[in-house]
Amino acid sequence: MWSCDKRDETMVRLHINIDHVATLRNARGEKYPDPVFAAELCELAGADGITAHLREDRRHIRDDDVARLKASVRTLLNLEMAATAEMIAIAERVRPDVITLVPERREERTTEGGLNVRGQRAAIEEAVNMARRTGIKVSLFIAADLDAVVASHEVGAHQIELHTGEYCHAGSERVSHELGRLRSAAEKASTLGLEVAAGHGLTRHNVGPVVQIPQIEEVNIGHSVIADAVFMGMERAVRDLRAAIERVRR
Repeated sequence: MWSCDKRDETMVRLHINIDHVATLRNARGEKYPDPVFAAELCELAGADGITAHLREDRRHIRDDDVARLKASVRTLLNLEMAATAEMIAIAERVRPDVITLVPERREERTTEGGLNVRGQRAAIEEAVNMARRTGIKVSLFIAADLDAVVASHEVGAHQIELHTGEYCHAGSERVSHELGRLRSAAEKASTLGLEVAAGHGLTRHNVGPVVQIPQIEEVNIGHSVIADAVFMGMERAVRDLRAAIERVRR
């Protein structure tokens, strides 16, 4: 059962997305590298949770991966998914600790933009209702937009995850503006009682200014960790990322 107990405000939860371990596995049609083993290594290195996105086209994480992750993850399992009948049924059966509803288009390389919460309200509310019945925490992946924050509160989400892609890809002349948008959205969410996470494009080099925003309690980071792990190993990649976060929050 999901709990709303608050942690030490100086700490930011670090969730590692292991999708791209599955991408590498699927490229050759082999059984390795195993994303479940990668999740175990991340937990041993100090990750607070594991994130996996079960896409409708199963391009990386597969149904069996989700079932095995549920059985093996000892911290917290966050299942990213589209708000579709198929995914809602899977989440109800598997019972991850958290579901993060994300927009999904078949042709995109990775998740682009945030949810249209008002436009998809009926589907989102169906997922929220399932989560309430089963004790699953609900997070919505949204742009740093005040109306999207308000809409997330209205549909009954427990948390929002702010899309940090525009900040990560901004040129030097736009960074302050994008950080301001993230800060305003986080502050608004906090006044509404929503927890605030952030993710997309974050690395150990650019995560600092994001986690300096006091209301941000969690980051979800995947691609950069897996990329770093190619050169330095999974344990060090996670530990270096944790160190980069703690340098600015402590």
